[in-house]
Amino acid sequence: MSAEGTARPARAAYRDANVLRWLAAYTASVTGDVVYFLALSWAATRVGGPSQAGLVVAAGALPRAALMLGGGVVADRFGPRRVAVVSDAIRCAVILAVAATVALAAPSVWLLVAVALVFGVVDAVFMPAVGALPPRITSPEQLARVQGMRGLSIRLSNAVGPLLAGSVMAFGDAAGAFTVAGVLFAASLAVLLTVRIAGPAESASRRGSARSELGDGLRYVRRHRMLAPLVVVIGLSEMCFSGPVATGLVLLAEERGWGASGMGWIASAFSAGAAAAALLLTVAPRIPRPGLAVSGALLVTAAGAVVLGSAPSLPVAVLSGASIGSTSGFTATVTGALVQTGTDPRYLGRVTSVTSLCTLGLAPALFPAVGVTVALWGADAFFAGCGAICLLAAVIGLSVPVLRRAELRPPGSVAPTGPLPSGLPEP
Repeated sequence: MSAEGTARPARAAYRDANVLRWLAAYTASVTGDVVYFLALSWAATRVGGPSQAGLVVAAGALPRAALMLGGGVVADRFGPRRVAVVSDAIRCAVILAVAATVALAAPSVWLLVAVALVFGVVDAVFMPAVGALPPRITSPEQLARVQGMRGLSIRLSNAVGPLLAGSVMAFGDAAGAFTVAGVLFAASLAVLLTVRIAGPAESASRRGSARSELGDGLRYVRRHRMLAPLVVVIGLSEMCFSGPVATGLVLLAEERGWGASGMGWIASAFSAGAAAAALLLTVAPRIPRPGLAVSGALLVTAAGAVVLGSAPSLPVAVLSGASIGSTSGFTATVTGALVQTGTDPRYLGRVTSVTSLCTLGLAPALFPAVGVTVALWGADAFFAGCGAICLLAAVIGLSVPVLRRAELRPPGSVAPTGPLPSGLPEP
């Protein structure tokens, strides 16, 4: 049921039942993702060993990255809620079918590859759709709070998911974990169906080909005075801290002799800092000068990365990890809110797909560079490089006036920040 055109709530996001329903659906979905990936990796390792597990995981990652931009087109064309609902339904059906198959017979590597491919394709559609939903369920001034709540949801899912998957696989092997993932997707679907959507009714008018709509979306981002540099800042700020830093922490702990427990302390401090930033932004009444605050946070992140790489002791490294987690979490939350506040709703799915691709596409490219850099110059050089990338992002944020002065305001309260692609009317 979709109540298109419903007035947007004025209450705080964390007190809005509609937002909380969306958050519950999102949390169930992300937790299901975590359980699914662990079950898939476990099943692939049991069937074919570590090398086959890598093949299976890559089979899911490649279509997700390759089709992410197309997923944004689908979300904008058919509506993000509709696409998210269908995606959850497909994921639920596929994973429950896999659970039944694995319970009845030992799976082959090729079955797991096929499952990973299907899941990767659906994920490429689901992620832009779910990312485009917050502006349709709350008012623009609440988007930073919603992004903070989303950050808390991700931290909770990443903490609970592995424990849940490990406990189930200890008794029911991979089939039980796949079943739990399917049930979580079903719960996400059930709750998502109750979320009310505010906004203009979806229209089939002025639809071109998927290729032309994708081109329009990319031109929209390129010509938008705030979004164009903001996407660059997002890509640079996420390159190190959405994956490669975990590998860097392992190598740093090994190099300094801190062992697995030391690495765990630093990683936990990083997660705790990010959770604290998300909680603060969830309850904060407003963020003064958010564009400038993002650049300031990036400067602190850059300094923290350098300190972490050269930390003389484990306590210093733990404190640096907590600092990096809090500032990078702040940056991710506020930049996400700025994207959703400043984007024309007709392009939100495509813009979300671009930012998601920056996060998921650029980070994996650094994984080989992590090992090479540490082997040649040491872990301190890798973290110094991460600091330099964050410093570059901060410089870009400070040097672009429209980004430096960006505010979290309703779209109608400021002058347009960029032209629409040629041939399209102004909103």
